[in-house]
Amino acid sequence: MPVEIRPIRPADIAAWRGLWGDYLEFYGTSVSDAVYVSTFARLLGDDDRDFCALVAVQDDVVVGLVHYLFHRHCWRIENTCYLQDLYVAPSMRGTGAGRRLIEAVYSAADAAGAPSVYWLTQDDNAAGRQLYLSLIHI
Repeated sequence: MPVEIRPIRPADIAAWRGLWGDYLEFYGTSVSDAVYVSTFARLLGDDDRDFCALVAVQDDVVVGLVHYLFHRHCWRIENTCYLQDLYVAPSMRGTGAGRRLIEAVYSAADAAGAPSVYWLTQDDNAAGRQLYLSLIHI
């Protein structure tokens, strides 16, 4: 069954928390329970300053996430889009879920009139860097 990309929902909290926890662990960090609660509430909120979130779902299971934010840019009038967090469960890597999440962020940026999307990753994240480099043409 193909991977579906959709906005995060309140019912996704447990799956999101597990995936985001794994993402944070990958980067050698953690956050308090208060940050989990606050971040999830912000992801569901409607404040333009808050992050947006999409999830990848296969067979009704959340298998990936992406967090992104629109913000002002000193060099242009339009907002730009920052893709902060991207994570796909290890069992789903290589299925196109990560690529589809990134493409969905680009589509959201296009819809919002944001002419650019950018992200950062650690130098030692070879798989992530390879995926990002394969998508430069978007």
